[in-house]
Amino acid sequence: MKYEYSVKVDDLRTHFKVHRPHLFAEQPTVYAVDGVSFEIEPGKTFGLVGESGCGKSTTALSVLRLVEPTSGSVELNGVDICQLSENDLRNYRRHMQIIFQDPYSSMNPRTTAGEIIRTPLRILKIGTPKEQHERVEELLGLVGLRPEQKNLYPHQFSGGQRQRICVARALAPNPDFIVCDEPVSALDVAIQSQILNLLARLQQEFGLTYLFISHDMAVVQHICDEIAVMYLGRIVEKADRRSLFLDVQHPYTKALLAAVPTTDNNSKLSFVSLKGDVPSPMDPPSGCHFHTRCPMAETRCSKEIPKLRQVLPNHWVACHLV
Repeated sequence: MKYEYSVKVDDLRTHFKVHRPHLFAEQPTVYAVDGVSFEIEPGKTFGLVGESGCGKSTTALSVLRLVEPTSGSVELNGVDICQLSENDLRNYRRHMQIIFQDPYSSMNPRTTAGEIIRTPLRILKIGTPKEQHERVEELLGLVGLRPEQKNLYPHQFSGGQRQRICVARALAPNPDFIVCDEPVSALDVAIQSQILNLLARLQQEFGLTYLFISHDMAVVQHICDEIAVMYLGRIVEKADRRSLFLDVQHPYTKALLAAVPTTDNNSKLSFVSLKGDVPSPMDPPSGCHFHTRCPMAETRCSKEIPKLRQVLPNHWVACHLV
């Protein structure tokens, strides 16, 4: 059965309770993800971009229930994984996998590359031991490594090769959906392009759906079909790639694009600058979270939460002034 959306996230919220500063204080809450909604079409790449601490990685982990959401729903091929029991979720994990930011810290340094790739197959009880070993060799070839390298340990590979092993591990159970949590940010620029091209080739070959997390606007422009910009746990702008970069609407998105190095001296975004620091997610501003730093803010921005509304074809913005 084919679905209009491979992934559908609706009003996702993930709040964390943290330690009290003292015995009689109220227990603080971190509003890491605060009402995020988006859809990803089958075989497409949806990007989440924003500054560090904006909640994009927590969103990614919550979508896979690696972090338990506070509320909301996450549908994968029509199944709301937030309603699955622990046992059912464990069996369903073969359909969804993740590639982490740091390839070295996400692998056991005492385990060979072959065993690292084989781990999802063993845990999910997919295939016989012989079939699992054959699958490992097949996956090594798919990601551009040699079959005999399965006997090497993580420290014997370069950073790019380690990330290829992580890609192979994510592909092992033949998933439909892969979360890429800043998969190239720890790599050199030249290696970044190789991994991005590898992900694009695998997506075309196997019809994979990606949720791609990044703080780099140039990277999301290269690989994503649709992009959402996050600020303090909320999506402030969402559009297809072409519309977002050619007709940016939200002042925060303009500031992000203005920070990207360019040789264009006539850039219309060069004047955009932000004041102050990012507020704490434990005490986010009222109304529009961005109003304390926005150069265009008005009185109502501090009082009313802007709704994410469509302002152009396939282009949504959460701003009172757009």
